[in-house]
Amino acid sequence: MSVFYGNNLLEGKSGGMVRLMRPNNLLFLIILMGVMEKWVVEPVFARYQLAPQLTWWQLLLLIAAVVLIAAGGYVINDYFDVKIDAINRPETLIITRDVTKEESMLLFRALTVAGVASGVALAVVLRSVLLGSVFVVVPGLLWFYSSSYKRMFLVGNLIIALLSALTPLVVGLANEASLTLTYGADHFGTLYVMKEVYSWLGGFALFAFLCTWAREIVKDMQDVEGDRELECHTIPVKWGDLGGKISVTLLLLLTCALLSYVNFSLLPVPFSWGSFVSRFYLLLLVAFGCELVLLWSGKLPSDYRNAQVLLKFIMFMGTMYAFCVPKILEAAAIG
Repeated sequence: MSVFYGNNLLEGKSGGMVRLMRPNNLLFLIILMGVMEKWVVEPVFARYQLAPQLTWWQLLLLIAAVVLIAAGGYVINDYFDVKIDAINRPETLIITRDVTKEESMLLFRALTVAGVASGVALAVVLRSVLLGSVFVVVPGLLWFYSSSYKRMFLVGNLIIALLSALTPLVVGLANEASLTLTYGADHFGTLYVMKEVYSWLGGFALFAFLCTWAREIVKDMQDVEGDRELECHTIPVKWGDLGGKISVTLLLLLTCALLSYVNFSLLPVPFSWGSFVSRFYLLLLVAFGCELVLLWSGKLPSDYRNAQVLLKFIMFMGTMYAFCVPKILEAAAIG
């Protein structure tokens, strides 16, 4: 298990509240947004002799908004999933055992209000209606997802995949708002620079979308017993384990195909066994191969949990690909 769950520090009511918020997942969000800002957006700006657009406190406010809203989303998801979790994972049930439903609802409201307030405050400072709208719409979407959408065929998986893809893009939205505030929306530099920023962030967003969608299906395969009992219309419930495995395989193969297209056709760095970028690409392919082996050999919920954990690690590796971006930009400048 993780560093957060390896001892008794998070037992009891206060510990249960912390565990409801999925601290590991929140840490990943913090890393993801920090990496997108420092290793993708700022190197692109530097290429055009532009200073970083977000101040340290604006970046902190942005990360706080996303993390707090996400934490609230995890809490409300568990709130509506008490019956399903009592069947699928009774040993890790938090709500009704460590935390009451009333307390979890209060926690959800506090986190969501704080997250929306942080996001809207940043949007006001940067004068961006679009950015502010994101922080108002997403909490509502998380509520409806948890209460009803997640039980619909494909809809729930797609919502979570889209929200995962939105995380790197919201970093771009904040930087675009700051750049627009400084130079104006129609300034040639703003349009040209942000086009390149979004081309990079869009690649990471697409990777997150496909991997998250695959992971959500694997998660449904793990939870199929409780989902079937409470009439959730997930892919494994409707199509069985074989349908779930085929769906995940197609998504992962599509991801590998897109990675290969980017690596061989779009990047200015030629493929080379000695290249750091090429080695990272090959490492990702090996990880996807291991994921497919785990997936197709899996039969028990514990097997699918291992496949799900590996997919999380692959998503983390995909985020770390951002460290290749400065090298690629340097190669493009030389070329």
